[in-house]
Amino acid sequence: MDNKSKAKKSKNSVASSTSYHNFFSSKHTMEKKLVCSGCEQEFVVPTKTTSYRCYKCKGVSKSRENSLGAKLLNQRKLDHAGRIGSGYSSSTIFGNKRAVLCGVSYSRRSRYRLEGTINDVVNMKSLLVDNFAFPTQSVRVLTEEQKDPNFSPTRKNIMESLKWLVKDCKSGDSLVFYFSGHGMQQAAHDKEDEIDGLDETICPVDFIRSGMITDNEINSTIVGPLKNGVKLHAFIDACHSGTTLDLMHVYKKDIGNWKWMDNNPHNTKSVTKSTAGGMAICISACEDYQIAADTAAFGGKQMNGVMTYLLTNIIRQHYGITYAALLEKLHHEIGKIQQNKHFNRLLKRIFRSKIDQDPLLSSSAIFDVNTRISL
Repeated sequence: MDNKSKAKKSKNSVASSTSYHNFFSSKHTMEKKLVCSGCEQEFVVPTKTTSYRCYKCKGVSKSRENSLGAKLLNQRKLDHAGRIGSGYSSSTIFGNKRAVLCGVSYSRRSRYRLEGTINDVVNMKSLLVDNFAFPTQSVRVLTEEQKDPNFSPTRKNIMESLKWLVKDCKSGDSLVFYFSGHGMQQAAHDKEDEIDGLDETICPVDFIRSGMITDNEINSTIVGPLKNGVKLHAFIDACHSGTTLDLMHVYKKDIGNWKWMDNNPHNTKSVTKSTAGGMAICISACEDYQIAADTAAFGGKQMNGVMTYLLTNIIRQHYGITYAALLEKLHHEIGKIQQNKHFNRLLKRIFRSKIDQDPLLSSSAIFDVNTRISL
């Protein structure tokens, strides 16, 4: 398959761009350990897995129980690794960490189809479980791969899952919302609520029939209810995603310098963008006016979102990284891609454009970005 046939749409309905690829896996409720023969990194994987491509050194991890006759995970196993095990129930919560991960492929609508979102979810789940000790039973995955219709990424299911995420939250809880799919904008119902007069939205699999989910809805559902001592992290890999959570402050470059900026229209305090005492932090793939990339144009068979791929790799490779350093590295890596002449020639041939996305950090309150990321 050539690069052109591999390249897919950017994460909205009108433009196209590009992304990276690699092999990742995710944990089940039935698990065992593999150890990389190259760097000796340990992984926890489904019990039937006998071999696994290491994300650090690209070597093959061999099962301690059975290292003979192992084969690399194929795409079917990789996709399956992102599914919830049979012991999962819709109301299960273990410990003080839980997450909702949504990957929307729009598989029944060729015009909107994305192929990297399942891999993005698998990648993010692996990061949460392996690097931040999230219990697998407390990670709710919504994809079109799920057999249970309650975990298809429909508008109804996403909204119910967001309510589940914050239900009965208490001090010390760590919550995560991740979305990989299409993002769009629409005219704001309340023009005074948005600086640019537009609401940012995410698109469920049934958005044509049931409608998009607006930033206002997301904010009122998972930001407003956050109690004192509760922390929410959101990662949105979609187009126009900069202020998808409608948070009060954004941290971005202004004339070359990083600084906090007010996201409230007319510099007035907006009650609708406040929490009940907790903290909400969002890292988005791009600013509100930009598009996000999703492709496998650089070889291999897998699709991934640029932001998700880079973010998860950076966090894995830099233990204890700070928010400021993560954002700087994300911009640096994307900048290297933009400056790559071969890359830009390839993009121009495939997309008639080049990658143009600037990941954005936003928050419900100003905080010290030089503190380490703690999910």
